Amino acid sequence: MRVLDQRLHADPSRVVLRPFHLGWQGPGGHGARAAKLVADVVALSEDEAAEEYTRVLHDFEERHWQTEQLFEERYAEIETMLDFDGSSLSERRKRLIGAYFCHEYTYAAAALMNPSIVQHPDQSGMGEGAVRFVMSLRAVGEGHISSIVFREGIALPDGQFELWPQSHFATAMQADDSMAACIGDDCPVTVHRHAESTLSNSVIFPITEQQRGGLEDLRLVRFDHGGGNYEWVGTYTAYSGASIRSELMLTRDFRRFVLEPIKGKAGRNKGMALFPQKIGGQFCMVGRQDGKNLFLLRSDRLDCWDDGTLLMEPKYPWEFVQIGNCGSPILTEHGWLLFTHGVGAMRKYALGCALLDRDDPSRVIARSAKPILTAIDADRFGYVPNVVYTCGALLVGEQLLVPYGISDSAVGFATTSVADLLAMMVDCP
Repeated sequence: MRVLDQRLHADPSRVVLRPFHLGWQGPGGHGARAAKLVADVVALSEDEAAEEYTRVLHDFEERHWQTEQLFEERYAEIETMLDFDGSSLSERRKRLIGAYFCHEYTYAAAALMNPSIVQHPDQSGMGEGAVRFVMSLRAVGEGHISSIVFREGIALPDGQFELWPQSHFATAMQADDSMAACIGDDCPVTVHRHAESTLSNSVIFPITEQQRGGLEDLRLVRFDHGGGNYEWVGTYTAYSGASIRSELMLTRDFRRFVLEPIKGKAGRNKGMALFPQKIGGQFCMVGRQDGKNLFLLRSDRLDCWDDGTLLMEPKYPWEFVQIGNCGSPILTEHGWLLFTHGVGAMRKYALGCALLDRDDPSRVIARSAKPILTAIDADRFGYVPNVVYTCGALLVGEQLLVPYGISDSAVGFATTSVADLLAMMVDCP
């Protein structure tokens, strides 16, 4: 594989304005504390309130997009939660109350890693084999909480690519009102980005109790329902701080997203990756169900998965500890190309690949006997050293663009061809 020079790194300067919770008790925090805080702000004189609000704007207005509107929206949430009548309050005082229930959050201060990449829904204007793409990344911020961020760009058939620039401002995606009617932690949750915010400047944060520790390692795929009916489906790990669960992210336009749990026995594990189309009339996934081996799963329902059948076991020294997938299988004229990861001595992660039969993906045609990408030189250093890891690659013509995580700290890019990968594989009996 040809490793490119470009890198994406953690950036503590990128912040979003988020709701400030006085405790993990719901969207507004603990009622008694919240009510007392509102009462303290209401008790300020007009001069005191004006002075304090001027100070807040001086400190934060230029650091965020539509800052005062966000304060107003947050105030409205607090008013509804506490069920009080604020009709006599000035707009400035309402905004000041909203500011007390907001804070800045550095969503990518600690790490940026484990990317996935898919075709963008909008391919208009693309010529000469170029492909517009969406790349998702796992951003790790304050408190080691993981969120989902995106970058958009264009990939060329020669393996080169260009990322669209980000603006100075980032915004958090908002949950739809339907979440209020959700009972328990197993309901689908719908989030949307602001109508005037670009995807590259939007962040999906944990919402439910199960997600509160982070949304980890999204694996995106453009799923073909047939007849040009595409839906973008992601599988990710929802971490509560104590337990994990696999969940789905569904979208048609990358403006509105549905997040929902995966039911069934397989949902208790992580690292699931969906094939981009049904095979034999069923949905198919690859995933690691026992902590060591790779399995093929089939289901009649996208949201319910049970135990699968063994697909691959560790065979070579670089993967003796465990193997897993590195994103959804990619259809080629030769079969399903599956990127894998292996863990060897000293817990060193490396990338490999395998070729599965197009009509019967339970049959492994060939696999790489040696790693196709491993951590060397500067890529060995980071929060978790000696790791390279990806959650998906993009096929552009016969070239593959492979973004990959570097030691749980940064993101690098590599390119290769389908032919080169096939040449590295050995046939499986």
